[in-house]
Amino acid sequence: MPVAAQDTGAAGTLSLELNTTKSVESGCQLSFLIQNGHDTDIDAAVYETVLLDTEGQVDRLTLFDFGALPAGRPRVRQFVVPGTGCDGLGQILINGANRCEAGGAESDLCTKGLELKSRSDVEVIG
Repeated sequence: MPVAAQDTGAAGTLSLELNTTKSVESGCQLSFLIQNGHDTDIDAAVYETVLLDTEGQVDRLTLFDFGALPAGRPRVRQFVVPGTGCDGLGQILINGANRCEAGGAESDLCTKGLELKSRSDVEVIG
């Protein structure tokens, strides 16, 4: 019996999953698995992101640039947060799309049907 490919994103959604966190010399490395379930390629996706410590206090506000996200194809993006240990990170708040472009124009595809998930101890909210 053939094995089917795993479907990581439902149609009409954009699935953003914090897959792993890893302490590195310069800080905390965050690996995201992102799946564009829309019918349209996203040319640029930049999210305003708030990092909260384990006490729920804002550590920093930053931008995560996920780049181009082709329709129906999973992508992994990694970001290193300098000067922050992963054990001190409690939550990641996706505050909204700072920039989202599809078809050469501004788009709402980065927030339309956005599903947030986490496979780590760090919760992703939005």
